[in-house]
Amino acid sequence: MAEIVLVRHGQTEWSATGRHTSYTDIPLTADGERQAQLLGKALAGRGFVAVLSSPRRRARETAELAGLPVTETVDDLVEWDYGEYEGVTTKRIRAARPDWELWRDGCPAGERPDQVGARVDRVLD
Repeated sequence: MAEIVLVRHGQTEWSATGRHTSYTDIPLTADGERQAQLLGKALAGRGFVAVLSSPRRRARETAELAGLPVTETVDDLVEWDYGEYEGVTTKRIRAARPDWELWRDGCPAGERPDQVGARVDRVLD
């Protein structure tokens, strides 16, 4: 059976401060670059048949710094489209909507959970 290794990009300024990031194409921080290099060491010696990446800069930089040659860029691997919540922290969202849960409610003008699930299904097929 095939094994899938799922990797999240290294730290960005927005991930460090808890801001939701989807379509805003921001680079890795210095810490994110170090994380990617450490990832490369952790995965050293493993052979990969394919390395898929989101088209976002942070994902491509992570793969490159980890020494993982991207074989295919896949649009369906982009992060959740946060719509009106792009760049906003969960704390700020819950100040206006105390009961908000991403996996239940999705985001206004963004994606619903079932849409994200459909993208994942397409990647895995």
